[in-house]
Amino acid sequence: MDPPEPVGLTFDSAENIILRWDTSSSEDYRDHRTIFDGGEINHYLKAVDEIQRSIESVTLTNPDHQRKAKTAIRIAMARLEYEFRNLLTAHTSPIETDCLIDPNNSFKKQHSRTGSSSDGAVLRDDESFTEDDEGLGSGTCVSYRFANSICEIDLIPNDAISDLRSMAERMISAGYMRECVQVCVGVRKSCVDASLLLLGMEKSSIDDILGMEWVNLETMIRWWIRAARVSIRIVFASEKKLCQQIFRDLGSSIDDICFVETVKGQVIQLFNFAEAISICPRSSEKLFKILDLHDAMLDLLPDIEVVFDSESAKMIRVEASEILAELKEAVRGILSEFENAVLKETSKVLVPGGTIHPLTRYVMNYITLITDYKQTLVELIVSKPELRHSDDLTDVEVEVVEGRTPLASHLIWIIVILQSNLDGKSKHYKDPALAHLFMMNNVHYIVQKAKGFPDLKEMIGIGYLKKLSGKYRQLATSYQRSTWVKVMHSLRDEGLHGSGSFSGVSKSALRERFKSFNAMFEEVHKTQAMWLIPDAQLREELRIQISELLIPAYTSFLGRFRSYIESGRHPETFIKYSVEDLQAAILDFFEGTSASQQQLKRRSQ
Repeated sequence: MDPPEPVGLTFDSAENIILRWDTSSSEDYRDHRTIFDGGEINHYLKAVDEIQRSIESVTLTNPDHQRKAKTAIRIAMARLEYEFRNLLTAHTSPIETDCLIDPNNSFKKQHSRTGSSSDGAVLRDDESFTEDDEGLGSGTCVSYRFANSICEIDLIPNDAISDLRSMAERMISAGYMRECVQVCVGVRKSCVDASLLLLGMEKSSIDDILGMEWVNLETMIRWWIRAARVSIRIVFASEKKLCQQIFRDLGSSIDDICFVETVKGQVIQLFNFAEAISICPRSSEKLFKILDLHDAMLDLLPDIEVVFDSESAKMIRVEASEILAELKEAVRGILSEFENAVLKETSKVLVPGGTIHPLTRYVMNYITLITDYKQTLVELIVSKPELRHSDDLTDVEVEVVEGRTPLASHLIWIIVILQSNLDGKSKHYKDPALAHLFMMNNVHYIVQKAKGFPDLKEMIGIGYLKKLSGKYRQLATSYQRSTWVKVMHSLRDEGLHGSGSFSGVSKSALRERFKSFNAMFEEVHKTQAMWLIPDAQLREELRIQISELLIPAYTSFLGRFRSYIESGRHPETFIKYSVEDLQAAILDFFEGTSASQQQLKRRSQ
């Protein structure tokens, strides 16, 4: 639309106003005075309008007038460019984020951070932190609570916006759109850089990020998520609004072009980090931080679509979608590699006392954390595990795995291959009873861990948990057989009666039988007191089973044959233990500490 007809201005008077503010010669310019200082901006803009109207007028046919008008416009555009830059710079400052993130904790400082996370980097960090209660109270200081959705901030006062728009309108009308946009991009880009720096974002290439230690990247992911939310929903959204306030309707997509050119570098910088994480070497400890990053990108994607909705910003939308897809693929790949790692873990170091193996704790902690991301993983894990049909799986287990959702099938499969691995480790124990105890401890731990997490319990299913419960009870029975069959064999009647008389008892055979029982029980007591069942209830249950097996048999044997021994010499040599002694001795079992024979003997005194 043509500017309004100036009042009281001719071409010559308009030209004089333009020349008086010539940036190449004006004293005012050299003294850094601006048109705004004297309140002459409106008068100056009318002069520009008059010159521009003269150029467009068909009546201005004098070549000399044409030359003078074009010269005046060129001078005017240089002045407006200067004034535009000055005014924009005067009202440009980074969004304050002191109330959001401590600027001392920049990515640069995190690069040199050392340390390690607990439990092999399995446990998830707490993502919460203090929010500022003052909100948007002072200038452009923002609180993290406003990064939960798009929050556009007025970066420049309305009166300054009006002046900037007026100057931009003249420059674009005169064919100086590119220069005007370049000035805006140059000033605002440095401001956006400063805002991201306050958020802790520093320029790093993908190669730089891939070269960092994972322990440092873990911390950086947490900071990146916060910085990305503020950058996209507040910094970039507000920058887009500013470009629209200045340039909207002044030309085709000028506001979009300005906005994209202003933030493109910072968006690439932001996305470089997420892309680097998505393609970094895969390992199991990275899964949960990558899931955090995936969830953050997924949450931000609708806002990215809104903030970068123009055709000129299409590459940004595409890049975000591609990074999200790469993160999804990384998650799937890591889960598959975790399964392989569990299957192929080959350490042969035996845990003392047959207690719970570190691998069991690690794997079960891992899959309980997987359930924390159930909502995400149910959507990401769409194919079931490739079941290795071997001794690892029974027909029942194959049926259970195939009857569950893909994610649940993977969790069951991990437990199956964990048991297979543990079974291989158990074979390295020389004592079969200890091998059974080791497996019982570990299967029981798996069951109790699953029961303690409702989501995991629901995903695995009650049926499979019952199967596992039956398995550790069966292992307890196998332990009893391996340990106590020989001991109980010494309490049998066979072989004690003398030949030729059913009622006669061979005292020598009886003495040997008591000596055999004492020796075997003492050896079992000495050995199995050092074995460990860490679960108190399971430990007590197994002791009760031993008592129910041993005590009645010993009581009966003692009742039948005590008199034969006591009628001879040195009966205490053969009947060393009372029923009460054995009951007390059983309480030493599975404590993981040494119980000496002196302690056992003192009980009988």
